[in-house]
Amino acid sequence: MSRIGKKPVELPSGVSASLSGQTIEVKGPKGAQTFTATDDVTLTVEDNLVKVEPRGKSKRARQQWGMSRTMVANMVHGVTQGFKKELEIQGVGYRAQMQGNTLKLNLGYSHDVDFTAPEGVTITAPKQTEVVVEGADAQVVGEVAAQIRDWRRPEPYKGKGIRYKGEFIFRKEGKKK
Repeated sequence: MSRIGKKPVELPSGVSASLSGQTIEVKGPKGAQTFTATDDVTLTVEDNLVKVEPRGKSKRARQQWGMSRTMVANMVHGVTQGFKKELEIQGVGYRAQMQGNTLKLNLGYSHDVDFTAPEGVTITAPKQTEVVVEGADAQVVGEVAAQIRDWRRPEPYKGKGIRYKGEFIFRKEGKKK
């Protein structure tokens, strides 16, 4: 049994949810998002609650039950508060700065890396060694942060690179004479 699926998703004030078939649309102060659930679950909207119920006792129905509830909860969180990923840049000469809608990264390559923010995502660089990715969709925010991190992943010997804030990098000792 899904423990997370049993709990209904509460809609805070200023957020509305509308259901058409298996597609639910959530609107709030930070925008609107839609999610189409599979035929293994039933979505219902009553008062300020969104409930997700499985349509059978199969393993797939139970899997979709918890996942669908989490997707709806993430949509509600996204349109009210939004999601945020913070990245730190470590390394001599490694820098980040915003130029309009483009993030310009100096990462030790022979050229600067220009990263354009997709629609619905806001990228800011409060310091030269910090990048903040914000948006309403958790999946898109995580994907953009991962794409920025991929330009120079943290290496285990000196720890240089782009890492998530608070991420632990296992350090190796290196060669000895």
